[in-house]
Amino acid sequence: MPLTVDQLAGYTDRGLDADLARWFPGEPPVRVPVSTRPVEPFLARLPHGAATALAGFDRRVRSGAMPQFLDIYDWSYGFDFEANGVGILDSDYETELSGDDVWSVGCDGGGNYYTVLTSGRVALWFHEEEVLEADTQYDNLDVFLWSAVRYRAVRAGALDLAAVEADFRSLGQPGVLAPELGLLASLRSSRKPG
Repeated sequence: MPLTVDQLAGYTDRGLDADLARWFPGEPPVRVPVSTRPVEPFLARLPHGAATALAGFDRRVRSGAMPQFLDIYDWSYGFDFEANGVGILDSDYETELSGDDVWSVGCDGGGNYYTVLTSGRVALWFHEEEVLEADTQYDNLDVFLWSAVRYRAVRAGALDLAAVEADFRSLGQPGVLAPELGLLASLRSSRKPG
């Protein structure tokens, strides 16, 4: 039976810890300073389910016990766009957003930030264009984290792509399926020949 977005509701609280323990047991823990920007003002702007997921993720990040799997550092978690003098354009490349409209949950390793939007969707903010690219979006944080954990596990050789590719496809997330920017394209381009 194909996996659906609805089936992943609550993943952050009910499945993330077990997946991280299974696939990333030796990773160092995430460490962010106590002075990291508080998430509570942003939570108040989110739909209920999105706020629950982000609050649960924030607790794990600040606990000092969550394995590092998403480039979550003091410079990438809760990044203050305005204080750092960078802009945010919506995916139409015209609408200007403020730092209050997004919450960064980590980085992709190339200076681009995964951000939760006030709609509850997740999108990658590209630092060169300062834009939230439409082809990088996910329906919500639960789906994004489920996907990101499996992507990193495949990259690390802890999970076979064949075991998860059908689920990736059935979820239909642009951030996974986009031909050039999606996680599947990245996994294919990183495969060694022969």
